[in-house]
Amino acid sequence: MATAVSVDIRNELLRLAKPFRISGHVFRDSPVTVVTLRHGPHQGRGEGAGVYYLRDEPADMLATLESHREAIESGLSRDELRSLLPPGGARNALDCALWELQASRAGVPVWKLAGLESARPLLTTYTLGADEPQVMGAGAVAYTHARAIKMKLTGEVDIDIERVRAVRAARPDVWLGVDANQGYVADTLQRLVPVLVDEDVSLLEQPCARGDEACLDGLDCSVAIAADESVQGLDEIEPLLGRFDVVNIKLDKCGGLTEGLLMAERARALGLQVMVGNMIGTSWAMGAGFVLGQHCDIVDLDGALFLAQDRSPGVIYADGQVDCPGNVWGGC
Repeated sequence: MATAVSVDIRNELLRLAKPFRISGHVFRDSPVTVVTLRHGPHQGRGEGAGVYYLRDEPADMLATLESHREAIESGLSRDELRSLLPPGGARNALDCALWELQASRAGVPVWKLAGLESARPLLTTYTLGADEPQVMGAGAVAYTHARAIKMKLTGEVDIDIERVRAVRAARPDVWLGVDANQGYVADTLQRLVPVLVDEDVSLLEQPCARGDEACLDGLDCSVAIAADESVQGLDEIEPLLGRFDVVNIKLDKCGGLTEGLLMAERARALGLQVMVGNMIGTSWAMGAGFVLGQHCDIVDLDGALFLAQDRSPGVIYADGQVDCPGNVWGGC
């Protein structure tokens, strides 16, 4: 009889180094569910933060995974997992653990198992939480190694305009994107967009609320618009056409690396650009995103920088890039 897979499922509360503000929410910590699978000498780890705005809570994630413990111990495959659980943090944590376990068994890194010939360091955005304009400008200067910055807006159009101008004045050298986290409506968006153009902003992420995407219809905007909250999984990509230019794939939203890779392939086939983001997490979460990031035009994998304490060893941030050695996550 084949040896059963050993399963450890636990919740952890990751403390942030300081509060992080976005539109409608202030984060002070990041609760996550962690799955560790062991089979003989082989191990796989996965971390899921859930989707806070969908009330994808770690307590529920842990209970969901525990309810399927027998199937996991029996050797559940990643394809079977996509049918067993809906998208979300629980599936992401288990899916990523299955990837690393499979890679360990095969004696290859996860990126090779995913069909890549190599894995390169990736230019990543460094994120500024929403704050007073001068504070955000100072924060942009403090990101001395950043070559790409993504700043959070709140939907307060007058102060958001000041924020954009302050950050651009502080860092005229960087690629700059803004993330509104659903904070805008048609009228305020009309006021914001000309300023984004004037300040050479390259990306406008999720300006309007999920379900209110029609506010983008007829918008005269030369800045690329990215869907984040408006696209949770593979089946939501096609409706983005004509309103969005970029699909922001987050493993916690879509339910893991397996779905994320399928989404990247589908988005490309439809002529959309691809972005990888994160919900804040440790280097294990960034490591899985790093594999997906090899397929992406825009990479936002700075989540581990916001933690009071990351896992060790951790991903490497240097020269504006993120790199994930095999001893962090993904093997070999």
